[in-house]
Amino acid sequence: MGFVGEQLPYCKMRASDRPERFAELARLMPPVNYVAGQAARRDLPAWQLAPLPADLHLPTAQAFCRRVAAAHYENFTVASRLVPAALRQDLANVYTYARWSDDLADETVGDATESLAAWRKGLDRCVAGQPDHPVYVALADTIARRRLTIEPFADLLDAFSQDQWQRQYADRDQLLDYCRRSANPVGRIVLALVDCRDETRVALSDAICTGLQLVNFWQDVRRDRLAGRVYLPAADMQRHGVSETMLDTERAGPELISLLADEVAWARGFFDRGQLLARTAPVVLRPAIGLFLAGGRGVADTIERVGFDTLSRRPTLSRRTKFGLAARAAAGMICGRLTTLLGRE
Repeated sequence: MGFVGEQLPYCKMRASDRPERFAELARLMPPVNYVAGQAARRDLPAWQLAPLPADLHLPTAQAFCRRVAAAHYENFTVASRLVPAALRQDLANVYTYARWSDDLADETVGDATESLAAWRKGLDRCVAGQPDHPVYVALADTIARRRLTIEPFADLLDAFSQDQWQRQYADRDQLLDYCRRSANPVGRIVLALVDCRDETRVALSDAICTGLQLVNFWQDVRRDRLAGRVYLPAADMQRHGVSETMLDTERAGPELISLLADEVAWARGFFDRGQLLARTAPVVLRPAIGLFLAGGRGVADTIERVGFDTLSRRPTLSRRTKFGLAARAAAGMICGRLTTLLGRE
């Protein structure tokens, strides 16, 4: 279901019917000035969000992860309130690890291969019970208590390391292989926090996480281009007549608009495939999963609302929309708890 306005009618056309409509849309887009800067703006890296603790004591490390998670991602606090208190610290630890790893790849000056390799060795020490960084001190506790494996954490680092040398993806299959390691592990870790490991629900989680990663790519076309990366599959670009130089303009032309419309539709398909998880996941996770699923669809809708031009502006959900999504998720959580108390679960 959609949460941000009506669908634009041309998205229901066949691709072959669209060129004139996309050309018209491109002509009608407003002039660009400061908005281009907004599309390229990057967040502060994780290590600039809170002072690094002077010791490696667990309570200090846990407090550090809570501060980083809350400061780096405004939705984290809302989402964490939708799960039981016993899970919130673990989510903060996992989130901070993932964010720190991603920022090492994206925000390190120059090539980050060596930094990521050193961070990978730190992960090995973490899993072995010998953490030497506050993030790993907190994460080691989560891994031990929740009986987590190293694989999803290592997969994330493998994907971020790939960003150092792979600048474009030949086709959708190649991009999906990247998503399998850059996004899907996060959902698998969250499910494992409540000991949910069955293949059916893991597959649903993978679909949602892949959809979230894809809409983030389409939202960040300019940011990624400035970082030297293009996640739009080369085969899709060729099919739509989009060259790399078209990604350097201030606003999207009709060819790129057409391409991004197809890519957003592709991402929405993954949300449709995974949506059952919001009803079949462990009860304690359903509200948060519903929130992120609705948020991903909301971003897709917002990209559509700006005419699929993510060069001139970075589409984001408004605070009002975020509040509405959170309110729906909270209402679902309350209903779920009442149902449990009434013995209907």
